[in-house]
Amino acid sequence: MKLPVPFIQLPLLFDAATLAAEVEAIEESSWRPHPQGFPGNSMLPLVAVDGDADNEAFAGTMRPTEYLRRCPYLSQVFASIGATVGRSRLMRLAGQAEVTRHADQGYYWIERVRVHVPIVTQPTVRFECGGETINMAAGECWIFDTWRQHSVLNDATHSRVHLVIDTVGGGGFWDLVGRGRPHNMPANGWPTRQVVPAAGQVASFPCESVNVPVVMNPWELNAHFGLLFADIVAHPNVQPLRAATQRFTRAWQGLWFRHGDRPEGHEDYRRLLAAYVAEIRPLAEKLHLNNELSWYSALQTMIVKVAVARPAAASPSAGAQRELGDNA
Repeated sequence: MKLPVPFIQLPLLFDAATLAAEVEAIEESSWRPHPQGFPGNSMLPLVAVDGDADNEAFAGTMRPTEYLRRCPYLSQVFASIGATVGRSRLMRLAGQAEVTRHADQGYYWIERVRVHVPIVTQPTVRFECGGETINMAAGECWIFDTWRQHSVLNDATHSRVHLVIDTVGGGGFWDLVGRGRPHNMPANGWPTRQVVPAAGQVASFPCESVNVPVVMNPWELNAHFGLLFADIVAHPNVQPLRAATQRFTRAWQGLWFRHGDRPEGHEDYRRLLAAYVAEIRPLAEKLHLNNELSWYSALQTMIVKVAVARPAAASPSAGAQRELGDNA
């Protein structure tokens, strides 16, 4: 999600030692290689579709996995942020390893904030985003702008372990963000709340059950195009691209009020979308965004691949978006 500043610290502090003890109790064999195969990166699923730790899909009813159910204080951390929770993990970065520089453009992350709670870390671990670099200390709670280029370097010997929660938020969550501290604001005198462990209490919290549209409604479509055009780098092709896009979104709205997301309208949506992509591709392939991404590539991952459900035989695999930002 795009934020007004690269990093915001939320006013919550957690007991990192208790979290580390719960994580340490999980057998090493439960950790999985990073989906993209980055050296030194591994992960442990905590919230997944139907609570199945082996299910890497982005669409479906999210539930706590067996690993989270075994960790009472970790579940209390989830509950404390006041959010509807999406797919979430422990993410481990080995010593002398890195998360390479990238910006997240997959559909799943455009409307979701990525919450980081460092559990095991060192003062020299560096998290860079949008040209700013910070160290997230153990027990703190941070969000960052995943739309900007970002990277992580662990130049220490020991592994870094973070809890990473993907969420669209919720009323309580955005209240916390409103009381948050931008990374460049002094911490002295800034009020925080310590979330004290409640021994043995496994907390419940709301999870996503709706996450990927059957057909993208015209309001969501316009919101995504608004982001793409707000961040586009100036070029002579922008004006004709805008005009073609406006014709497309107006036609999509007409189909929406005719069909909604009912199956009988899906082929009409697919034809309209294919015609739009064919029309604008010669214009769009030359364009870039301020975050260094290709405009056309971002269009594909944010809109084209998810705007209308594909026929069952042509549906992409659950990992289709892993290459687009599933790694900080």
